[in-house]
Amino acid sequence: MNYDVNKNYYFNPFEELFGIPFDNESHKNNLMKTDIRENDEAFIMSIELPDVKKENIKVSLNGDYLNIYATRKSNIDEKDKNGKNIHRERYFGSMSRSYYVGDKVKEEDITAKLNNGILVLDIKKPVKEANKEEKKFISIE
Repeated sequence: MNYDVNKNYYFNPFEELFGIPFDNESHKNNLMKTDIRENDEAFIMSIELPDVKKENIKVSLNGDYLNIYATRKSNIDEKDKNGKNIHRERYFGSMSRSYYVGDKVKEEDITAKLNNGILVLDIKKPVKEANKEEKKFISIE
């Protein structure tokens, strides 16, 4: 293990025994990675939510913000050939993100689908209203 003199260290038995880093900060940036694409009609958001079931995802529109909330449960249970536990882990956690979408987006403009751990949100672009103050001239023949 390489040590950085500028970082605070603590004893981690999992890292010492199994070589598994246990650093919560490194996992924060990996949560809900999002890609946003645009076409003529909509913005398409693809959000990574591995191991999250559809019933554990909540999508809401609150004012100018689209909010995504998800919970994940995981249970790893490894046994040896005699059926004795040699490794057991449980995980429960929640995560959320908010995205600014503006005040013109309405709930009916958003569709959502979960496919293979990717939440895809299709957000229709608001229809631009014609500028009411724009002057129109009549051509003279």
